[in-house]
Amino acid sequence: MAAQRKSIDCRNYPSEKNCSLKISGTEQEVLDAAVQHAASAHGHENTPELREQIKSMLRDESD
Repeated sequence: MAAQRKSIDCRNYPSEKNCSLKISGTEQEVLDAAVQHAASAHGHENTPELREQIKSMLRDESD
Protein backbone atom coordinates (compact mmCIF):
# COMPACT_ATOMS: atom_id res chain seq x y z
CA MET A 1 0.00 0.00 0.00
CA ALA A 2 1.31 3.43 -0.90
CA ALA A 3 2.10 5.99 1.75
CA GLN A 4 -0.74 8.33 2.67
CA ARG A 5 -0.46 11.51 0.64
CA LYS A 6 -0.44 14.78 2.54
CA SER A 7 -1.15 18.30 1.38
CA ILE A 8 -0.99 21.90 2.49
CA ASP A 9 -2.82 24.75 0.82
CA CYS A 10 -1.75 28.37 1.24
CA ARG A 11 -5.35 29.45 0.61
CA ASN A 12 -6.19 28.10 4.08
CA TYR A 13 -3.70 30.53 5.65
CA PRO A 14 -4.39 34.02 4.29
CA SER A 15 -1.38 36.23 3.69
CA GLU A 16 -0.66 39.60 2.14
CA LYS A 17 0.34 37.80 -1.07
CA ASN A 18 -3.00 35.96 -1.43
CA CYS A 19 -0.93 32.90 -2.28
CA SER A 20 -2.87 30.03 -3.86
CA LEU A 21 -0.15 27.37 -3.90
CA LYS A 22 -1.15 23.83 -2.89
CA ILE A 23 1.52 21.20 -2.32
CA SER A 24 0.80 17.48 -2.15
CA GLY A 25 2.88 14.32 -1.90
CA THR A 26 4.39 12.22 0.84
CA GLU A 27 4.63 13.86 4.25
CA GLN A 28 8.37 14.41 3.87
CA GLU A 29 8.06 15.83 0.33
CA VAL A 30 5.32 18.25 1.34
CA LEU A 31 7.09 19.29 4.52
CA ASP A 32 10.37 19.99 2.72
CA ALA A 33 8.69 21.92 -0.10
CA ALA A 34 6.37 23.86 2.22
CA VAL A 35 9.24 24.96 4.47
CA GLN A 36 11.21 26.17 1.43
CA HIS A 37 8.13 27.96 0.10
CA ALA A 38 7.37 29.60 3.46
CA ALA A 39 10.94 30.88 3.63
CA SER A 40 11.32 32.04 0.03
CA ALA A 41 7.84 33.34 -0.76
CA HIS A 42 6.57 34.43 2.65
CA GLY A 43 9.78 35.52 4.37
CA HIS A 44 9.63 33.06 7.27
CA GLU A 45 12.89 31.95 8.85
CA ASN A 46 13.70 28.29 8.16
CA THR A 47 13.84 26.97 11.72
CA PRO A 48 12.96 23.70 13.46
CA GLU A 49 9.99 25.55 14.96
CA LEU A 50 8.72 26.47 11.48
CA ARG A 51 9.06 22.83 10.38
CA GLU A 52 7.02 21.68 13.39
CA GLN A 53 4.37 24.34 12.80
CA ILE A 54 4.02 23.38 9.13
CA LYS A 55 4.02 19.66 9.96
CA SER A 56 1.03 20.25 12.27
CA MET A 57 -0.80 21.97 9.38
CA LEU A 58 -0.53 19.06 6.91
CA ARG A 59 -3.77 17.35 5.96
CA ASP A 60 -4.48 13.87 4.62
CA GLU A 61 -5.30 13.93 0.94
CA SER A 62 -7.78 11.48 -0.54
CA ASP A 63 -6.66 9.75 -3.75
